[in-house]
Amino acid sequence: MAGDNVNGNGAGIAEVPTVHLVLQGKGGVGKTVVASWLAEFLIKAGKPVRCIDGDPVNRSLGQYKILRAEKLDLVNQDGLVQRTRYDRLLERFATEDAVFVVDSGATAFLPFWTYAVETEMIPMLRQAGRRVYVHVPIGGGEMLNDTLLGFKTLAEDAAGKSLVVWINEYFGPVGRDGKGFEQMQVYLDNQDKVLACVAITQRSPDTYGETIRLMREKKLTFDEAIGSPEFMLAQRSRLHIVQRDLFEQLQPLPFA
Repeated sequence: MAGDNVNGNGAGIAEVPTVHLVLQGKGGVGKTVVASWLAEFLIKAGKPVRCIDGDPVNRSLGQYKILRAEKLDLVNQDGLVQRTRYDRLLERFATEDAVFVVDSGATAFLPFWTYAVETEMIPMLRQAGRRVYVHVPIGGGEMLNDTLLGFKTLAEDAAGKSLVVWINEYFGPVGRDGKGFEQMQVYLDNQDKVLACVAITQRSPDTYGETIRLMREKKLTFDEAIGSPEFMLAQRSRLHIVQRDLFEQLQPLPFA
């Protein structure tokens, strides 16, 4: 089955199966990057990961061959919610012994979250012995306002300590009026919903930025790129540094 992406070192299922939803209403902010890096981290931790590409437009996660993401249309071409498919996906979350990573895409953001709230999906899954984490990329520069709005929308109905915010500085510093994200009012108003903030640190664009761009363009995970002869020694070193920095931030979290 395409979605049976059981990887890792042979370790058993986590004590509590988890569902990871990567959600943000703004396109191009790095949802697929977050989903692919999160999936790689969980696979390296020995989890039986099943990736789902729910983006009806770009299908970016599905292009990472090693992740074997299942393509699932949650919204049709007219933008209408495929509720039967949502129901089936929810059933899988509740019954399969797996760790799910779902990249929903920008067009499915509101339909997916509306469905989750209306069906009380997260409390229902908790009763079924699952934990749900919502991963929210926040972008700098011109992405900031839209992504902060997306965060606020999610935080209003999120369960306590269920949001993982990814501070993506690729587009510029994530800040306003000299304040970082964790000093902004929108964060202070919702900090009880946030489990952690993960920094995708801004680095030199002509070295680190270019190497990351190349890795993303080729749809490779960190380990694939680091082991590829297509990348020079210096490039592989940069990728190792970025991977180590990200994974060290994820390691203390309860789903690690």
